[in-house]
Amino acid sequence: MNIKIIQERLDSYGCRSQQEEANALREITQEVALAALSRTGFFKKAAFQGGTCLRIFYSLDRFSEDLDFILKKPDMDFGLEPYLQPLTVELNAYGYRLEIVDRSKAGQAVKKCFLKDDSLGKLLFLQHAKGAAARSKIKIKLEVDANPPEGSDFENKFMDYPFAFAVTAQDLPSLFAGKSHALLCREYGKGRDWYDFIWYVSRKVKINFTFLANALNQTGPWSGQNLQVDKNWYQQEMKKKILAVNWQEMRQELARFLKPEALDTLKVWDQEFFLDRLEKLGQ
Repeated sequence: MNIKIIQERLDSYGCRSQQEEANALREITQEVALAALSRTGFFKKAAFQGGTCLRIFYSLDRFSEDLDFILKKPDMDFGLEPYLQPLTVELNAYGYRLEIVDRSKAGQAVKKCFLKDDSLGKLLFLQHAKGAAARSKIKIKLEVDANPPEGSDFENKFMDYPFAFAVTAQDLPSLFAGKSHALLCREYGKGRDWYDFIWYVSRKVKINFTFLANALNQTGPWSGQNLQVDKNWYQQEMKKKILAVNWQEMRQELARFLKPEALDTLKVWDQEFFLDRLEKLGQ
């Protein structure tokens, strides 16, 4: 059992609260799960995307919850089943006693399952989580879009924890396009999405407008309209979103994913700030 590897990784975070400790344990589990998937040939078909991808491979300074993937080519017959048993065996070797709940449904494009574990906390030395908190479940949702929009670009990324392995991931412009689709189309707001938006703009990441246009044509309020999406269209529609957001709610939703020293950055979150960020897009 490689529980020592998990403990050393957890200690390296220098957690200062129960929330940080819980976030760190989830992230370590995400990394081990990625390593396990890499052994199965999963990344020959799929690519990593979403906030956790941005956190692990591109140094986003907030924690994330889920493991999101996109197939490189549409395949509605794709299923998670061949990967779940190897995933369980691999995590067992690190002290996990994994419960996997497959929520995929026939005919649905998004295949999903939940990875749950309530045993690891009993084996580790946790500085902040005691009693029931130490026994609480680590829960991670794993989703794969089996019918992705066309136009994404990919690149190979590498990790050396818990061993050296490779992951196929969306490149930054495609990730920004995916995040933009969520911001424009999600019926409810997430502070995490707006935090990521700031991150992309501050690093002058360009948007893969081809991928965004195909995503908008596939799902959301513009589906089937074959929009010509460019910077001007994007800024007009994003401005409408920014003016409609309750920024206090966004700050509250985001807080648990940030380290304490980053919380002060939320004080500037209002319409004026985000409209200013929007104007700086691509500059």
